[in-house]
Amino acid sequence: MAGMIQHSVLVIGGGAAGYFAAIAAAERLGPAGRVVLCEATAHPLAKVRVSGGGRCNVTHDCPEPRELVKRYPRGGSELLGAFHRFGPRDTIAWFSERGVALKTEEDGRMFPVTDDSATIVDCLQREAARLGVEVRTRWPVTALRRAEGGDFIATSGPTAETLEVACVILATGGTKALAGGTLAETLGHTVEPPVPSLFTFHCRDPRLDGLAGLAVADAEVSVPGTRLRRRGPLLVTHAGLSGPAILTLSAWGARELAAVGYRFSLEVNVVPGRTREQVRSDLRAQRTAHPRRRVSSGGPFAVPLRLWERLALTAGIDPETTWSHLSTEALEALVGAVVETRLAIEGKSLNKEEFVTCGGVRRTEIDFRTLASRCCPGLYVVGEALDVDGVTGGFNFQAAWTTGWLAGHAAAEVALQERIRE
Repeated sequence: MAGMIQHSVLVIGGGAAGYFAAIAAAERLGPAGRVVLCEATAHPLAKVRVSGGGRCNVTHDCPEPRELVKRYPRGGSELLGAFHRFGPRDTIAWFSERGVALKTEEDGRMFPVTDDSATIVDCLQREAARLGVEVRTRWPVTALRRAEGGDFIATSGPTAETLEVACVILATGGTKALAGGTLAETLGHTVEPPVPSLFTFHCRDPRLDGLAGLAVADAEVSVPGTRLRRRGPLLVTHAGLSGPAILTLSAWGARELAAVGYRFSLEVNVVPGRTREQVRSDLRAQRTAHPRRRVSSGGPFAVPLRLWERLALTAGIDPETTWSHLSTEALEALVGAVVETRLAIEGKSLNKEEFVTCGGVRRTEIDFRTLASRCCPGLYVVGEALDVDGVTGGFNFQAAWTTGWLAGHAAAEVALQERIRE
């Protein structure tokens, strides 16, 4: 019949947030309605499959919402209430109830005990199938509009097929093109332009030559002239710098660094928490205690030897110089090399499979209690389709589970109230 609603809830996007939303909606609806999930590609949950080096960093061991929101450069305050309703503890319990146990690593990241992302993918697909979610792959939604009766008409470009639904959950993820943004804009939303987040830095400084693979357990990196400053493990790569300290800095500075074309100065401190005066005092004590040792053979700090040797060279110290022959000027230069080596950053690199964006549907246009649109009744926006993103460590997945779960339940409630007919 013309005008007959074919589905209760349409989920656009087959990633983590989309699947979680579809499952939540189907669970709440039961036999009273139907849920369809449309994925543009042939491979739903592709990002889940490759995340965490193929292990899937499901969430983070940070159960307190007020602490958890500090890991979100954009969206933290809006997510506070949402995390009270569905947070990491709920995520752990949800997967546990479906036979998937998670483990916590030293840094707080949580993975399936199998260390295999397929465990998470299989769980989500199995649960969706059990609840009767209809999954359509290679079915990109290219147009979305409101019908006269208030329902939504979704059209797939390749086939010109249409679906009529009561509620739509936009879960298109964060991509360079932000495909879901076009759909949101046609329904009255504003989309913050997407720029990369969580990226590594390109640096061709000769002081890094030959150090690829070297890791510093604790370092502080900052961008002079800005408030950007982060502390954590640092990794030297063939292209420049990576590691949690760099990735976190890139997330918090996503827009600022994009604005300068990813060309800026970076200061590195390999002894964070210590002042210049403290470092100077430590080096003087080393000179007194070990006068006959070569400066290049090691210092008083927990710094990899290869890096220490390079810092000494940076300070202009001959490899054969002993501590007793270290001049005051050379010692001062070594202090500078330790606490504020300055490097020229000349670009970025992205992990294309785990791409995260800063940008998406404007947060003020969304009710974060339900993820409902304030512009278009019946529309919900979740995951990275929102202008919400977290740092590395399972925080983006947690936002996906949380927003997907809340939106799925809310959309199902609306669909039930509409007394949808098959």
